[in-house]
Amino acid sequence: MAEGKAAPIKRRWRVWLRASHRDIGYLVVGLTVIYALSGLAVNHIDDWNANFIAYEKTHQLTKPLPKSTASAVRAVLTTLAIDERPRDVFDSGAGEIELQLSDRVLIIDRAQGIVLERVRKPRPFVRVANWLHLNRGKKAWTFIADAYALLLLALAISGMFMLPGRKGLRGRGAVLVALGSAVPVLYVVLSGGP
Repeated sequence: MAEGKAAPIKRRWRVWLRASHRDIGYLVVGLTVIYALSGLAVNHIDDWNANFIAYEKTHQLTKPLPKSTASAVRAVLTTLAIDERPRDVFDSGAGEIELQLSDRVLIIDRAQGIVLERVRKPRPFVRVANWLHLNRGKKAWTFIADAYALLLLALAISGMFMLPGRKGLRGRGAVLVALGSAVPVLYVVLSGGP
């Protein structure tokens, strides 16, 4: 009687393992996409600004600016069709006025009649994904990120035991686990490490 019960129990644990692996996988899809895209962006931070779209434009004014700072600011904003009150205005007294707007800075050169516009706009999705990935918000997100890491660990471990025999951990699976584990070890050794 004991032998008859042992076989179904032995088979049932793999069924339970596959079901939990599947459900955890579905649960973490959203976080995995966010972390993967953010990881790609952060890996290439030297190649592009993942958080902001930044550029500069130069505008040549056609009319001379009024002498008063307030009038010059109004004239520049009207000329550039910017309908926004500056957050801050700084007049250097040396012929340069700097306007701080919500997503740009205008530097006005009175003598040359040139306006340098420096724009910096947040990238809608990637900036938020990076904020989450780098745990800038701290607080409760730390617990969510830790839970996500534990779920990924559960996926990795359960995945190793899903298939029996030579397609599983006793055969091809062991080779693949060894290869995957060797990648970071070899990189650290060959690159000289930290």
